[in-house]
Amino acid sequence: MASDKEPTVIKKYANRRLYHTGTSSYVTLEDLAGLVRSGEDFVVYDAKSGEDITRSVLAQIIFDEEAKDGQNLLPIAFLRQLIRFYGDSMQALVPRYLEFSMENLTQEQSKFREQMSKAFSGSAFGGNALDAIQAQTRANMQMFQEAFRLFNPFTAVAQAKQEAAAGTKPAAEAGSGELGDLKRELNEMRERLDKLSRTR
Repeated sequence: MASDKEPTVIKKYANRRLYHTGTSSYVTLEDLAGLVRSGEDFVVYDAKSGEDITRSVLAQIIFDEEAKDGQNLLPIAFLRQLIRFYGDSMQALVPRYLEFSMENLTQEQSKFREQMSKAFSGSAFGGNALDAIQAQTRANMQMFQEAFRLFNPFTAVAQAKQEAAAGTKPAAEAGSGELGDLKRELNEMRERLDKLSRTR
């Protein structure tokens, strides 16, 4: 959640205790999870070294949430694929792709909540409720497909191979053009990523 307010500073001490400098009190990971849910921004520093350890603390919160019964949010297939991206040539693109996807999901979530509120208002089960759910599902699927297409630099290569197999383009031409298509797709993707980062 964007805010002009400076993020709250949390200090982590050697005994693993977390100190909230805004309230001058010790807090738990569960308290920090509550701050995230309420939209309060914070950063966590190691009290001794001054190192920013916000990422590892947030990761620990996610780990704790995933360990709770019925709280599983991250599919196993997703976690495995995420691990595969570490050290991969695509690693640099993954953070922006995930941010882009989550921002769009958040926007769609707000629309979905609004549609559900309208659909269920006035009666226990509004007549348009099912239509609203189906429409939102279709919109979400389109959004994810477009995001994947936008960030997938190999789309052009796959299309070139399909065209060559269908006879719409000579095989030799398709083979020689694959590298150029891939470079062009990567350049377009970089431009789009730059535009996305500038609009934040």
